[in-house]
Amino acid sequence: MRRSSRILFLAALLLGAAALAGVAQPQRGNTAIPLPVTLRTITVNGNGAVTAVPDRATFRFGVETHAGTATAALAANAKDAAAVIAALEAAGAATADIQTSQVSLSTVTGKDGTTITGYTASNDVTVATPIGKAGALVDAAVGAGANGVSGPSLSVSAQDARYRDALGKAVADAQAKAQALAGAAGLHLGAVQSIVEGGGATPVPFGVKAAPSSGSVPIEPGTQKIDATVTVVYAVS
Repeated sequence: MRRSSRILFLAALLLGAAALAGVAQPQRGNTAIPLPVTLRTITVNGNGAVTAVPDRATFRFGVETHAGTATAALAANAKDAAAVIAALEAAGAATADIQTSQVSLSTVTGKDGTTITGYTASNDVTVATPIGKAGALVDAAVGAGANGVSGPSLSVSAQDARYRDALGKAVADAQAKAQALAGAAGLHLGAVQSIVEGGGATPVPFGVKAAPSSGSVPIEPGTQKIDATVTVVYAVS
């Protein structure tokens, strides 16, 4: 093959290769990349509440004794505290519901503020009881020598179940609010995207009286309101 023919042949090969390369590699600038669609949402707070009559009462009973020595004060106090505990059990308090909450011993000083003239010992027990027995337990403790009484702290024994009921009402309240917002904005309410529980159950005293407990000390349980809150995010379209 002549030299000029060989050069023309090589040039044709190079042009063909370049054309093939252009076909194999499409123009990237003309490729469409879809953009992500932003999800539209509505965020609402829901509130729910239930009321319940407390059925448990907690009291603290204290015994305080005085003596010239620390040993004598503690011994006398231990005897008096044991009598109060025995009286509580005899009046119907369960042993598992009686708990020693504090034992203390302190000095008694004279007028000069420094001379020790004696000692004071004290013992406090906390008792949880069905509210129907509360009055009788107060009578029994004081009759046995308790010279300090505080309480009652009232509670609902099935509080967890009542709180779940309040949560259900809170979710329903959130859905109603979200539906109203979506409708007012001309949107369609979609699926729930997230739910966040608010604070825990917090019993709130409520001024409605119930029947008093038995015993000479009247205990009015009234009612308690248990609140729940949720934050719910809904999709809208």
